[in-house]
Amino acid sequence: MIGKRIKELRRSKRMTLEELAEIIGTSKQTINRYENGIISNIPADKIVSLANALGTTPQSLMGWNDDEFHVNSFDGENPVRIKKIPILGDIACGKPIYADETRESFAMTDGSMDADFCLRAHGDSMTGARIFDGDIVFIRSQSSVDNGEIAAVIINDEATLKRVYFYPDEQKLILSPENPRYAPLVYLGVELENIKILGKAVAFQSAVI
Repeated sequence: MIGKRIKELRRSKRMTLEELAEIIGTSKQTINRYENGIISNIPADKIVSLANALGTTPQSLMGWNDDEFHVNSFDGENPVRIKKIPILGDIACGKPIYADETRESFAMTDGSMDADFCLRAHGDSMTGARIFDGDIVFIRSQSSVDNGEIAAVIINDEATLKRVYFYPDEQKLILSPENPRYAPLVYLGVELENIKILGKAVAFQSAVI
Protein backbone atom coordinates (compact mmCIF):
# COMPACT_ATOMS: atom_id res chain seq x y z
CA MET A 1 0.00 0.00 0.00
CA ILE A 2 1.53 3.30 -1.06
CA GLY A 3 0.24 5.14 2.02
CA LYS A 4 2.06 2.80 4.35
CA ARG A 5 5.29 3.16 2.36
CA ILE A 6 5.03 6.96 2.44
CA LYS A 7 4.53 6.93 6.21
CA GLU A 8 7.39 4.50 6.83
CA LEU A 9 9.83 6.45 4.65
CA ARG A 10 8.78 9.78 6.13
CA ARG A 11 9.25 8.52 9.68
CA SER A 12 12.59 6.92 8.82
CA LYS A 13 13.77 10.36 7.75
CA ARG A 14 12.31 11.94 10.93
CA MET A 15 10.19 14.18 8.72
CA THR A 16 6.90 15.69 9.90
CA LEU A 17 3.73 15.81 7.83
CA GLU A 18 4.18 19.56 7.53
CA GLU A 19 7.77 19.26 6.30
CA LEU A 20 6.91 16.71 3.63
CA ALA A 21 3.87 18.72 2.54
CA GLU A 22 6.00 21.86 2.14
CA ILE A 23 8.61 20.03 0.05
CA ILE A 24 6.10 18.65 -2.46
CA GLY A 25 3.82 21.69 -2.48
CA THR A 26 0.67 20.42 -0.81
CA SER A 27 -1.01 20.47 2.60
CA LYS A 28 -0.45 18.47 5.79
CA GLN A 29 -4.02 17.20 5.46
CA THR A 30 -3.34 15.86 1.97
CA ILE A 31 -0.22 14.00 3.11
CA ASN A 32 -2.25 12.51 5.96
CA ARG A 33 -4.90 11.37 3.45
CA TYR A 34 -2.19 9.78 1.29
CA GLU A 35 -0.77 7.89 4.26
CA ASN A 36 -4.16 6.66 5.45
CA GLY A 37 -5.32 5.55 2.02
CA ILE A 38 -8.12 8.12 1.82
CA ILE A 39 -6.50 9.37 -1.39
CA SER A 40 -5.11 6.42 -3.33
CA ASN A 41 -5.11 8.04 -6.79
CA ILE A 42 -2.08 10.23 -6.16
CA PRO A 43 -1.26 12.60 -9.05
CA ALA A 44 1.70 11.56 -11.18
CA ASP A 45 3.69 14.72 -10.42
CA LYS A 46 3.14 14.20 -6.68
CA ILE A 47 4.33 10.59 -6.94
CA VAL A 48 7.55 11.86 -8.49
CA SER A 49 7.90 14.66 -5.91
CA LEU A 50 7.22 12.28 -3.03
CA ALA A 51 9.79 9.81 -4.31
CA ASN A 52 12.42 12.55 -4.60
CA ALA A 53 11.65 13.93 -1.15
CA LEU A 54 11.77 10.48 0.46
CA GLY A 55 14.94 9.38 -1.30
CA THR A 56 13.44 6.65 -3.44
CA THR A 57 12.08 6.09 -6.97
CA PRO A 58 8.49 6.28 -8.21
CA GLN A 59 8.62 2.53 -8.95
CA SER A 60 9.74 1.64 -5.44
CA LEU A 61 7.33 4.06 -3.78
CA MET A 62 4.40 2.56 -5.66
CA GLY A 63 5.54 -0.96 -4.82
CA TRP A 64 6.73 -1.83 -8.32
CA ASN A 65 10.16 -3.03 -7.18
CA ASP A 66 10.52 -5.80 -9.72
CA ASP A 67 11.58 -3.39 -12.45
CA GLU A 68 14.29 -5.48 -14.07
CA PHE A 69 14.73 -9.08 -15.07
CA HIS A 70 16.97 -11.02 -17.41
CA VAL A 71 15.97 -13.04 -20.43
CA ASN A 72 18.48 -15.73 -21.29
CA SER A 73 19.53 -15.82 -24.92
CA PHE A 74 21.14 -18.65 -26.82
CA ASP A 75 23.83 -20.73 -25.12
CA GLY A 76 27.15 -18.98 -24.95
CA GLU A 77 25.67 -15.48 -25.35
CA ASN A 78 25.18 -12.82 -22.71
CA PRO A 79 21.66 -12.51 -21.28
CA VAL A 80 19.46 -9.68 -22.51
CA ARG A 81 18.50 -7.27 -19.74
CA ILE A 82 14.89 -6.07 -19.88
CA LYS A 83 13.51 -3.23 -17.80
CA LYS A 84 9.90 -2.82 -16.69
CA ILE A 85 8.80 0.83 -16.38
CA PRO A 86 5.39 1.81 -14.97
CA ILE A 87 2.89 3.72 -17.10
CA LEU A 88 1.49 6.34 -14.73
CA GLY A 89 -1.24 7.69 -16.96
CA ASP A 90 -2.03 10.05 -19.81
CA ILE A 91 -0.50 13.23 -21.19
CA ALA A 92 -1.88 15.55 -23.84
CA CYS A 93 -0.26 16.19 -27.20
CA GLY A 94 -2.48 19.15 -27.94
CA LYS A 95 -4.28 21.21 -25.33
CA PRO A 96 -3.39 20.36 -21.71
CA ILE A 97 -5.63 17.71 -20.17
CA TYR A 98 -6.07 16.55 -16.61
CA ALA A 99 -3.34 14.04 -15.83
CA ASP A 100 -4.77 10.58 -15.27
CA GLU A 101 -2.55 9.27 -12.47
CA THR A 102 -3.74 5.70 -12.30
CA ARG A 103 -1.25 3.00 -13.08
CA GLU A 104 -2.42 1.21 -16.21
CA SER A 105 0.43 -1.22 -16.89
CA PHE A 106 4.12 -1.48 -17.53
CA ALA A 107 6.19 -0.81 -20.63
CA MET A 108 9.01 -3.21 -21.40
CA THR A 109 12.26 -1.79 -22.72
CA ASP A 110 15.99 -2.37 -22.88
CA GLY A 111 17.67 -2.32 -19.48
CA SER A 112 19.82 0.65 -20.45
CA MET A 113 16.79 2.95 -20.73
CA ASP A 114 17.25 5.87 -18.31
CA ALA A 115 13.59 6.57 -17.51
CA ASP A 116 11.57 6.61 -14.30
CA PHE A 117 8.04 6.25 -15.66
CA CYS A 118 5.94 6.46 -18.80
CA LEU A 119 2.93 8.45 -19.92
CA ARG A 120 0.53 7.63 -22.72
CA ALA A 121 0.28 10.37 -25.36
CA HIS A 122 -3.06 11.73 -26.58
CA GLY A 123 -3.53 14.09 -29.51
CA ASP A 124 -1.50 15.09 -32.53
CA SER A 125 0.46 18.22 -31.59
CA MET A 126 3.80 16.34 -31.41
CA THR A 127 3.61 14.39 -34.67
CA GLY A 128 6.57 16.36 -36.07
CA ALA A 129 8.66 14.67 -33.37
CA ARG A 130 7.14 11.32 -34.43
CA ILE A 131 5.06 11.09 -31.24
CA PHE A 132 1.53 10.02 -32.15
CA ASP A 133 -1.75 9.45 -30.36
CA GLY A 134 -1.48 6.36 -28.17
CA ASP A 135 2.32 6.25 -28.09
CA ILE A 136 4.11 5.54 -24.82
CA VAL A 137 6.52 8.33 -23.85
CA PHE A 138 9.38 7.49 -21.47
CA ILE A 139 10.10 10.22 -18.93
CA ARG A 140 13.18 10.81 -16.79
CA SER A 141 12.30 12.79 -13.66
CA GLN A 142 13.94 16.22 -13.60
CA SER A 143 12.76 19.72 -12.78
CA SER A 144 14.33 21.50 -15.76
CA VAL A 145 15.40 20.80 -19.34
CA ASP A 146 17.56 22.54 -21.91
CA ASN A 147 15.85 24.75 -24.46
CA GLY A 148 14.56 22.71 -27.36
CA GLU A 149 14.12 19.51 -25.38
CA ILE A 150 10.74 17.79 -25.06
CA ALA A 151 9.29 17.58 -21.58
CA ALA A 152 6.22 16.55 -19.65
CA VAL A 153 4.91 19.77 -18.12
CA ILE A 154 2.27 20.27 -15.43
CA ILE A 155 0.15 23.41 -15.85
CA ASN A 156 -2.34 24.04 -13.05
CA ASP A 157 -2.54 20.27 -12.37
CA GLU A 158 -2.97 19.50 -16.06
CA ALA A 159 -0.32 17.74 -18.11
CA THR A 160 1.03 18.36 -21.59
CA LEU A 161 3.99 17.23 -23.69
CA LYS A 162 5.80 20.01 -25.52
CA ARG A 163 9.19 21.29 -26.62
CA VAL A 164 10.37 23.73 -23.93
CA TYR A 165 11.99 27.15 -24.33
CA PHE A 166 12.61 29.15 -21.14
CA TYR A 167 14.03 32.69 -21.04
CA PRO A 168 14.70 33.57 -17.39
CA ASP A 169 15.71 37.19 -18.03
CA GLU A 170 12.34 37.80 -19.64
CA GLN A 171 10.47 35.46 -17.28
CA LYS A 172 8.97 33.80 -20.34
CA LEU A 173 8.23 30.15 -21.03
CA ILE A 174 7.24 28.87 -24.45
CA LEU A 175 5.82 25.37 -24.85
CA SER A 176 6.07 24.63 -28.52
CA PRO A 177 4.15 21.90 -30.39
CA GLU A 178 5.57 19.91 -33.28
CA ASN A 179 2.58 20.43 -35.56
CA PRO A 180 1.93 23.68 -37.50
CA ARG A 181 -1.79 23.35 -36.76
CA TYR A 182 -1.12 24.33 -33.15
CA ALA A 183 0.17 27.64 -31.78
CA PRO A 184 2.83 27.72 -29.06
CA LEU A 185 1.70 28.15 -25.46
CA VAL A 186 3.34 31.24 -23.92
CA TYR A 187 3.50 31.97 -20.18
CA LEU A 188 4.89 35.14 -18.57
CA GLY A 189 5.80 36.37 -15.09
CA VAL A 190 3.52 35.16 -12.32
CA GLU A 191 1.94 32.61 -14.66
CA LEU A 192 5.14 30.57 -14.28
CA GLU A 193 4.30 29.89 -10.62
CA ASN A 194 1.64 27.40 -11.71
CA ILE A 195 3.91 25.51 -14.10
CA LYS A 196 6.30 22.68 -13.26
CA ILE A 197 8.43 20.44 -15.42
CA LEU A 198 7.75 16.85 -14.48
CA GLY A 199 10.56 15.33 -16.52
CA LYS A 200 12.36 15.05 -19.82
CA ALA A 201 11.04 12.83 -22.60
CA VAL A 202 13.91 10.47 -23.38
CA ALA A 203 12.23 8.01 -25.76
CA PHE A 204 8.89 6.88 -27.11
CA GLN A 205 7.35 3.59 -28.10
CA SER A 206 4.85 3.30 -30.90
CA ALA A 207 1.41 1.99 -29.98
CA VAL A 208 1.71 -0.62 -32.69
CA ILE A 209 4.74 -2.27 -31.08
